[in-house]
Order: sequence, then C-alpha cells, then structure tokens
Amino acid sequence: MVKEIRGVLTAMATPFDEGGAVDVDAGRGLAAHLLENGSHGLVVGGTTGECPTLTDEETIELLGAVRAEVGDDALLVCGTGTNDTRHSGELTRKAAAASADASLVVAPYYNRPNRAGLKAHFEAVAAAVPELPMVMYNIPSRVVINMPRDLLAELATVDNIVAVKQANDEELGPIEGLAVLAGNDNTFLRVLEFGGAGGITVASHVAGTQMREMWIAAQSGDIARAQEIDAELTPLYEGLSVTTNPIPVKAALELLGLASGRVRLPLVAADSEQRIAVKAALEGLGLPVAH
Repeated sequence: MVKEIRGVLTAMATPFDEGGAVDVDAGRGLAAHLLENGSHGLVVGGTTGECPTLTDEETIELLGAVRAEVGDDALLVCGTGTNDTRHSGELTRKAAAASADASLVVAPYYNRPNRAGLKAHFEAVAAAVPELPMVMYNIPSRVVINMPRDLLAELATVDNIVAVKQANDEELGPIEGLAVLAGNDNTFLRVLEFGGAGGITVASHVAGTQMREMWIAAQSGDIARAQEIDAELTPLYEGLSVTTNPIPVKAALELLGLASGRVRLPLVAADSEQRIAVKAALEGLGLPVAH
C-alpha cells in the first residue's frame, strides 16, 4: 500500500559513535523517539542526516535498522539523490529493496545541468524504480541551481514523482500535481496555510509534539492556533539556524540527552557560542536541558 507523504516528516540526524562510525543503535533509538513524539514519518539519509559523507552502505544499513525498529506502518523516506544520475538510480533501487516508502532526490549539485538535463535526470531516477514514489528536493542555497515551478509541474506528470520538498522560500506555493512540503522549518506554517502537504523539518527533533499540534490545528481549519504555535516556535527555528544544519540540531540532541552532537568533517561540532544559542532556544520552550 502506498503511504501518504504528508504531515510532520522529520529529517533525521545520523548519530555517530566515538570512532566516527554510524551509531546504528542510537539511530534506532532516535527514530523511535521521533515517531513517539509528533513525527508522522522520517527521512533517513537526507541533508540533516549528513548524506554527503555517508556511504551508500551506511545509508542502507541505517534505513534497514530504522525499519526494523519502527515497523512497517511508519513512513520512511530515504535520501537517494546525488549529482550522478546513474548513482542516484542505483541508490534508489537499494533503498526500495531495504523497504523505503519513497525516495528524496535532490537537484544535482556542482554539475549545474540546464533545464533539459534536470528534467532528464529526474525522469531517469524515477524510471529506475517506477513503483517507488519520489519526492523531488529543490534547495538552490545548497546546490546552486533552482528548479522553477513550471519545471516541477512538468515533472509531476511522471507517474511516481508525487511531491516536492520546496526549500526555495520565494517560490513557495501550490504546484499542480505535487504534494508540496516545506523545506525549511520557518515555512511550515505557510505551507499549511495554503493547504500543502506538510514539511520535512528539523525542529521536530525537539518540538515534534508542538509541530504535530500545529498540523492538526491547520487540518481542522484553526489557522489562528497554528499561527500561535508557530510564533512560539520561532525562537527555536532561529536557534537551530545559528550555523550550518545539522550542527545546531545535533547540539540540541546532545543537550537533551537524545543523541551525540558529533558530526563528520568537513562539518565541525557546535562551538561554545553556538551551543549557548541552542541551549537558550531549548530553555525558552521549557525543555529539560543538561547543564
């Protein structure tokens, strides 16, 4: 059965052990915690999961471990996009075999393909596993190129391309044929206001219950309540943006005793000033921060 790709989908951080390896057991525990605390589903091996420095084997092992932990009912999306179309197709096939419910495929970075190349790339990756739904990922701040709304709508005609994670805030809005997901925490409310599908979020690591409540309020038509919750969470969004994601959210997870704050080079762990900012944001929500 095809699962709906909507609601609060947490872009799960990837825990690392003291030796720098993926801590699969910690990943299982974090996944269970997130689903018990507001998340409708999870994205494994996305930007927040440090996909650029994960091997394919690590991504698939983590995906399989999370699936074993959370069961078949939970929605699991796997990041399978790279700047190599052939590689993206291969990783998508592996994710499907490891029981992913959908792929998350980013616009190719560094190569800077033109419009025709972008279209051919997504069509080819979608064709690699036609039975697996795909979420396209538009994030020009990281990949340099933008996928305009008319191109996204054109790609929506491919049967298994069903959604877009839209991280270009200036072009955020409904797109015919696609479920639109907020790509940034601070646009989650905007997506709910225009009837979008939800968001792939980072703040839901620590405020999942509040973001789930915001989602429920919007679905029931209580936009005023959703706006109220969003205003309460705005300092958290800001605190988790003090430096490059996922550095701040990993610091937050460590402060809350949920996972290690370790990241992989070329990222480095939060410095003292950044940790102070993250800690203040958590304390502002009344969360039990370690001292």
